[in-house]
Amino acid sequence: MLDRTTDITAPNAEAGQAGETPPPPARGRFERIKNMVRPAWHFFVAQSFSSLTRRIVFLNLAGLLTLVIGILYLSQFRAGLIDARVQSLLVQGEIIAGAIAASATVETDSITIDPERLLELQAGESYGPPDDALSGLEFPINPERVAPVLRRLVSPTKTRARIYDRDGVLILDSRSLYGRGDVLRFDLPPPNVEKPGIAERTFIAMRRWLSRGDLPLYRELGPENGTGYPEVVQALNGLHASIVRINDRGEVIVSVAVPVQRFRAVRGALMLSTQGADIDQIVEAERLAIVKVFLVAASVMVVLSMLLAGTIAGPVRRLADGAERVRRRIRSRVEIPDFTRRRDEIGHLSGTLRDMTNALYSRIEAIESFAADVAHELKNPLTSLRSAVETLPMTKSEESRARLLAVIEHDVQRLDRLISDISDASRLDAELQRQEVAPVNLAELLETLVTVGNEVQHENRVSVTLAFEGGAPAAFAVPGHDSRIGQVISNLIDNARSFSPPGGTVRVTARRLKNEVEIVVDDDGPGIRPDALEKIFERFYTDRPQHSFGHNSGLGLSISKQIVEAHGGSVNVENRLGVAPASATPPVLGARFIVRLPAM
Repeated sequence: MLDRTTDITAPNAEAGQAGETPPPPARGRFERIKNMVRPAWHFFVAQSFSSLTRRIVFLNLAGLLTLVIGILYLSQFRAGLIDARVQSLLVQGEIIAGAIAASATVETDSITIDPERLLELQAGESYGPPDDALSGLEFPINPERVAPVLRRLVSPTKTRARIYDRDGVLILDSRSLYGRGDVLRFDLPPPNVEKPGIAERTFIAMRRWLSRGDLPLYRELGPENGTGYPEVVQALNGLHASIVRINDRGEVIVSVAVPVQRFRAVRGALMLSTQGADIDQIVEAERLAIVKVFLVAASVMVVLSMLLAGTIAGPVRRLADGAERVRRRIRSRVEIPDFTRRRDEIGHLSGTLRDMTNALYSRIEAIESFAADVAHELKNPLTSLRSAVETLPMTKSEESRARLLAVIEHDVQRLDRLISDISDASRLDAELQRQEVAPVNLAELLETLVTVGNEVQHENRVSVTLAFEGGAPAAFAVPGHDSRIGQVISNLIDNARSFSPPGGTVRVTARRLKNEVEIVVDDDGPGIRPDALEKIFERFYTDRPQHSFGHNSGLGLSISKQIVEAHGGSVNVENRLGVAPASATPPVLGARFIVRLPAM
């Protein structure tokens, strides 16, 4: 067996080395169909396991199913069909009752005819029993005469007809007619029918629940109990009556009864009733058509729901995966999928997540940079302090010892200042987020700050002035936090005073623009070097004379810019230039800080 297999497969191996044998045409078509169906199947499986997809499909189908159940349960077609059937049976019953009355046998044995009266008749006169005499005569319903008429009138309509006499006894039943009007009377043994299965019983129970409502239950009564039917009783009283019932199998039965009368005398009652499945077959046919339409609509709705879920669940899943990658790899930048081209909530969510992620990475980078700057700035005074402390025991003169103690005191003050400013900068964002925004009266705030600045004596006796332009002081109102805005103005005033010459002036000017309030702080100092204009708002950057080194942490302007931007404003710096002769560089008159805040 092994050798034979080897011999058979060897040529195939050689053929495979020389060149692959193309597959049969049928197999090639199958592979192409399989390759076409596989992506659709993978998409369907992927969407089927999506919770959002299942919810969309379920809710859409639930609404459609509720509508269909309501149509099937509360169908007006069924009620209209029953009403039409009742009217047609009443008309049919009147016609049959008139034919039955006309075919009845008249008993004339008790009527006496006078021959002399016949000889005395004039032209145009007739002789017969009077109406009073006829009204007293009996007109019995003869089954042998009525049966052929009943059979001819009832057979085409497929309805059941029963004739009862005045006592409610069954005279004739259309079910017992046979042949050409012959009447057969026999008693059938009770049927020995097997009990229906559970599926059939369930179907019957559901049909009875859907169809019955408040309809009474129909029961077959014996031939002597015709008066057990309410419609027969009313017919024997000379009235037309109809009633709708339901049998044990949930089938609707419509019954009508009309009186059989002649010469205004009721001689019996005719009862017409539909067959068990007559109306139900029509209703079920309509319901089957509705179910077919439901299946088609459900198929279309499932496909549309899958497509809709694909445009929602797929992008949401990708966004969730991107957010999960951001959570796991917080130190390496991860791009959130970009769906901003979509003009819907998914596009808005994608843009928001991307902005949030970029803000998160920017904040992380800022924290890392801040931590590095803090470590560097703290290391310098600590190094100086360590050197001074290590050198202090080796000093021999009191002058050297005093100089080292002054360095130690200076470094300790510098460390305290750095730690305070770092703490203030680190909790600034959290405080701005927690505090509620309120209207701030800048006019009143500036007047208070300028007054306090003039009352506090400065070592170089620099004064501060305030001016308002472009509106009354009441027009200078901005939304924000008064303490933080006051911190910004106070930092700018202190910074301008520190660079101003002795006896100089710091000028604070407030202007009301169209949608903003502008605050300008001018000094008469040396100005700012051109290469430092872009660095002045960086953390720990300072450009001061050597004698004032260590007296500032370099965080004041950085914190001020952070506060202003948190209020939706901007802060800029420039040099005030004077007028210079032609072809000469304009002289620098001082520095100017410009703060713009959105007005209320």
